[in-house]
Amino acid sequence: MAALAVLAAAAAVVSWDAQYVMVRTVKHDPAIAALEAGVPDVGALVFAAPGIALALQGRRALRARILNLGCVGTSLAMNALASAPGWRDLAIWVMPSAVYALASDTLIGVIRAWVIGRLRHAGQVLADDEATPMAVLGGLLLWLLRLALAPPSTISGFRRWVLDECPVAPGRTATSPAPGPRPLLGLPPTRPRPGPGPRPPAARQPEGKQARMIALAGQRHDLARLPLRHVSSIAKCGGA
Repeated sequence: MAALAVLAAAAAVVSWDAQYVMVRTVKHDPAIAALEAGVPDVGALVFAAPGIALALQGRRALRARILNLGCVGTSLAMNALASAPGWRDLAIWVMPSAVYALASDTLIGVIRAWVIGRLRHAGQVLADDEATPMAVLGGLLLWLLRLALAPPSTISGFRRWVLDECPVAPGRTATSPAPGPRPLLGLPPTRPRPGPGPRPPAARQPEGKQARMIALAGQRHDLARLPLRHVSSIAKCGGA
């Protein structure tokens, strides 16, 4: 923390000099130019402080860290514009703010990891997986590099990713098909009725006395050719 404070002060002094020279050429009032030149570095300090405070509570502090890097990026851009043409002069003017950005964001991540370790030792668990601003910036640079090397596949993959993450318009929910009827609780599920088809043969009923007598008469006489009154008398007599 002490080393970061010294680094922040040194980077602010160097950045303020470059930014004051550039702002002074546009705004001719020395006091206004001096105040505006210090705005990016003061903003970085303002956002780094709550980032450290949130890290002490085990929070990610993603917004504070991104805003801290945004202020540092503004300072870097102003320093780059104020530098003389050439890579050597650009590196001299940009290096202090870049080192401060790396050091401040790394310190916030280390403080949060230390707090998470203490809470775990005390029996409390916090999620330690996070997307740091540096990781987000690295992923963006890697994506831009892939876009330059393979534009068609990168654009199609990006389109697929957007559609998967947001299948419908923001603020709307996808309509799902209406669920079918559910069986009532406590009742057994009903079995489906069999469709039309051949019926199974009926079970054979036990024969009575009259049926046995008619069968016996049919064995001895041709009942289809006999008159009906003779069939009745033959059945009553037992087929004789």
